[in-house]
Amino acid sequence: MFRTALRNVLSHKARLLMTVLAVMLGVAFVSGTLVFTNTISQALQKSSAKGFDHVDVSIGPGYRPNEGESVTEQPKLTPEVLKKVESAPGAESAIGVVSGFTALADRNGKLIGGGFQSQGGNFWGKDDPRYPIRDGGRAPRGENEIAIDSQTAKRAGYKVGDTVRMSVDGPVLTPTVTGIFTTDDGNVAAGGSLALFDTATAQKLFHTEGEYDEIAVTAAAGTSQTQLRKAIDRILPEDTAVTTTGRQLADEQATQIAAEMSGLKNALLVFAGIALFVGTFIIANTFTMLVAQRTKELALLRAVGASRRQVTRSVLIEAFVVGMVAAVTGLAAGVGIGAGMRALIGTLGETVPEGPLVVSPGTVATALLVGVLITMVAAWLPGRRAARIPPVAAMSSVHAQATTKSLVVRNTIGALFSGAGVATVLYATTMDGSDGQAPMGFGAVLLIVGVFVLTPLLSRPLIAAAAPLMRVFGISGKLARQNSVRNPRRTAATASALMIGLTLITGMTVMAGSLQQSIARMAADAIKADYVVSMANGNMLSPDVEKKLAGTEGVTAVSPLRNAESRIGDETEYLTGVNGSAIGKLTDFPIDDGTFKIGGSDVVVDADTADRRGWKAGSEFTAAFQGGEKQRLTVAGVYESNELIRGILLDNATLTERLPAAADPADMMVMVKTSAGASDATKDRLEKALGENPAIKVQSGQDLSADIARMFTLMLNMLYGLLAMAVIVAVLGVINTLAMSVFERSQEIGMLRAIGLDRRGIKRMVRLESLVISLFGGVLGIGLGVFFGWAAGELIASRMPTYELVVPWARMAVFLLLAATVGILAALWPARRAAKLNMLAAIKSE
Repeated sequence: MFRTALRNVLSHKARLLMTVLAVMLGVAFVSGTLVFTNTISQALQKSSAKGFDHVDVSIGPGYRPNEGESVTEQPKLTPEVLKKVESAPGAESAIGVVSGFTALADRNGKLIGGGFQSQGGNFWGKDDPRYPIRDGGRAPRGENEIAIDSQTAKRAGYKVGDTVRMSVDGPVLTPTVTGIFTTDDGNVAAGGSLALFDTATAQKLFHTEGEYDEIAVTAAAGTSQTQLRKAIDRILPEDTAVTTTGRQLADEQATQIAAEMSGLKNALLVFAGIALFVGTFIIANTFTMLVAQRTKELALLRAVGASRRQVTRSVLIEAFVVGMVAAVTGLAAGVGIGAGMRALIGTLGETVPEGPLVVSPGTVATALLVGVLITMVAAWLPGRRAARIPPVAAMSSVHAQATTKSLVVRNTIGALFSGAGVATVLYATTMDGSDGQAPMGFGAVLLIVGVFVLTPLLSRPLIAAAAPLMRVFGISGKLARQNSVRNPRRTAATASALMIGLTLITGMTVMAGSLQQSIARMAADAIKADYVVSMANGNMLSPDVEKKLAGTEGVTAVSPLRNAESRIGDETEYLTGVNGSAIGKLTDFPIDDGTFKIGGSDVVVDADTADRRGWKAGSEFTAAFQGGEKQRLTVAGVYESNELIRGILLDNATLTERLPAAADPADMMVMVKTSAGASDATKDRLEKALGENPAIKVQSGQDLSADIARMFTLMLNMLYGLLAMAVIVAVLGVINTLAMSVFERSQEIGMLRAIGLDRRGIKRMVRLESLVISLFGGVLGIGLGVFFGWAAGELIASRMPTYELVVPWARMAVFLLLAATVGILAALWPARRAAKLNMLAAIKSE
C-alpha cells in the first residue's frame, strides 16, 4: 500500500501541482513572517544591548505615593545625588543623563526620524564614552552648538560647521553642528535621530534645570554590577532613587522589543493562517476529486484484500508526501520572503540594524509541521470516503452519488451552525464594547462554518439566478450553468475559498470606511476653531506658541489646552486648563445641565465624569494640586465631550497660579480662530509666525480628516496586500477544480466536439463555468462581509457616539468585479486544455 501511494503521487504530478502551490504559499507566508520578525528582533536586541555597554548601574528618580488629598512632590536626581553616587564603593565614574524630544529638520525643512524617534540628550564633559566624536569635531558648548549622530548626518547631508533647524517644544532654534558622533543607541539603529547639547543647555531645553533624568554609573575593575548596585542602595535614602543593573536594562529592552515584534508577528501569522485555511478547502477538494477519479482502482484494491484502514492510510501517505514537498519548498520560499521584507523596509526609508538572517530551528519545525499537518487533515475526510467504496463499485466507472440522507444531515448541520452563528453575533451587538468581542468572534466562526456547510444547497438557487444572463451565450452558457451545479459539493468547496477572502476584505472595508467618517466627525463635532496646533510627536507645546499665535495678524481667538494632575477625594484626576474668555468662540459643546461658563472657580465637567462622581450644575469640590495647594471649584455646567476635549475644564489663570513655581506650564495643543477662516493663505501665515517649524503641525478640520483618511487608507492597503495571499490561493483552487473537472469530463467534451461544438464554444463553456462559480463565491463573501462589518460597527457604536455605518457601494462593485476577474483568469489554462482535447481520443477515454 505504501508503494501504491507513492506511485499514485508520481502518476498525478500535474493534478497535485496546484495543491502543492496552495500549501506552499501558506507555508511560505508563515515561515517568511517568522524569519523576518526573528531577524529584526534579534538585530534590535543586539543593537540595544550595545547601548548599555557603558552602564553598569542605572539610577532613576524614586516614587512617593500621593498622601491624602494632596499630590506629593516626587523625588529628583540632583547634583547632590550624583556626588553621593560617585563616592560609592566600587564606582569608577557617574554620568548625569538628560533626555527629551528634539525635532531635527533636514535641508528641505522636513522632520528627521519620524517624530516619535527624534530624541535629544546631553554630552557629558569633553569626552563622553557613550558618544565618540569623529571627523575632527568636538563636543557642543553653549546654547548655539549641537552634536548629531552619524546616521542622521548621513541621511540629511549635514557636516561639522553646518547650521541646523530644530525644535524641542515649539520655538525654532538654529544651532551649529560642532561634532558628529557614533552610537549604538537602538533608537538610532531603528531609524531615529539623536541630537546632543551640553548638560546645562539640555537641562534648560528639557525643563529639568538642576536635575537629571537618569544617572549612569560605571563599575571599577573587579566590582560586579550587583555589588555596585547594593553599594549605591546603601548610600541613597529610601524612595530617593530606583537602581537597575545594566544587564537588567538590556534584558528588559530585549523583552520589550520581543513584545513589540510579537504584535507584528501575530498580525502577519493571522493572515498566513487565513491563506492556509483557504488552502485547506483546495486540498480537500483536490483529494476528493482524485479519489473519485480512482474509484475503480480503490474498489479493486478492496476486492483483492485491502482493508478500509489500508485504503485510508494510502490516501494519507499521498497527503504526507505532498505536504512534505510543499512544506520544504514553502520554507525555502519563506526564507526568501523574509530577506525580501527586510530589504523592502530599507527601500521605504526605514532603517533596521544590520545582522544575519535568522532561520531558527523553531521556524523550520513550524513550517514542516504546518505544511504536513494541514495537508493530512484536509485529506483525511476524502481518505475515509475512499475507504468506504465497496468492492462492487469496481463494476462501475462512477461511484454512487451522495444519498438523500447525507444531504439532509449536511443541510441540517449547516442550518444549525448558521442559525447559532447569526444569533450569537446579534447577541454580541447588544453588549458593551470589549465584552462583546469574544462572543462576536465565536459567532462569526460558527456562521462561516455554517454557510460553508450550506453552500451546496445555496449554489443551486443562486447559480440558477444567473440563467437569464447565461442564455445570451447560447449552448455554451447553458452547459456552463449545468456543469456548475452538477457537483454542488465541489462547486461549494471551490467558491468557499474565494468567499472567505472576500468576506474579510469586505468586512474590513466597511469597518474602516465607517470608522474613518466617524473619527473625522468626532474630531470636528463641537469644534468651531479654524485650526488646531500641536507637536508632530504628540508631546507638549511651549506656552510661547500660544503667545506667538495670539499676536499673529487675523487671529481673533486662541486657547491652549493645558493638563495638570490633581487629587479630588481619594482619586487622581487630570484637569484641563483653557482660555475661559475665548473657549466659547472655539467650541460649541451640547450642554446637559447648567451653562458653559469657565472662569475663576467656575468649571465645566463632561457628562461621563459628572455621572461617575455624582456631580451636577452647582456641585462643589476641592482639587488639591501638585505642591499641596488646594482650590474650591464649582461645577457651572455639564457638557457632552468628544475625543479631542473631555474631562474637567477650568480657566488657565486659575490652573497656572496653583502649579508649583518649578513646574513649567506646557500645552497639549492650541486652538485658533481667525477672521478669514481656514485657507491656504491663513495656514501659511500661522506657520510663518511659528518659524516654519517642522516639529509643529497646523491642521484645519479638513487636514484632520485627511490625516485620518490617509491612516485608514494605508491600513486598508496593507490588509489588502496581506489578504491578496488568500485570494491567490483561491485562484489556484478555481484553476485546480476546473482542470480536474476537464479531465473528468474528457469523454463528454469529446462528444460535444463530435456533435458540432467548436473549440471556441468549449473555451467559452469552461470560462463561463469558472465565472459563475467565482461570482457565486463573491456574492456570498460580500454579503457576509457587510453583515460582519455592520455587527462590528454596533460594538464600536456603544463606545463611539459618532459612529455611523458606511457601506462603500463602489468598492463592493469593485470586489464583485474582482471575483469575476478571478474566474476569468483562472479559466484560461483549463479552457485552453479542454479545447485542445482530441475528440476521438476523448470519446474512447474512461
